[in-house]
Amino acid sequence: MADEDVQAELARLRAENETLKQKRNSTVSMKVSEKGGLSVYGLGRFPVTLYQEQWTKLLAMSDDIKAFIEENKSKLKVKE
Repeated sequence: MADEDVQAELARLRAENETLKQKRNSTVSMKVSEKGGLSVYGLGRFPVTLYQEQWTKLLAMSDDIKAFIEENKSKLKVKE
């Protein structure tokens, strides 16, 4: 391959890699785990897996969680 072809291929692969990283970071998905829990992927490095009753309990607390976050905004970090 000519040097120009190699450089063009490298640029194409870098662009493709960047696109894949952005898709991975912005995609949140769910699936049922082997043990019957609900796993949410895409929030961090590892999935968050809870059983149905745990998700229901957590979702029922959503207003409390939002209030807690607002009250403690100065102490909480934001991941960018």
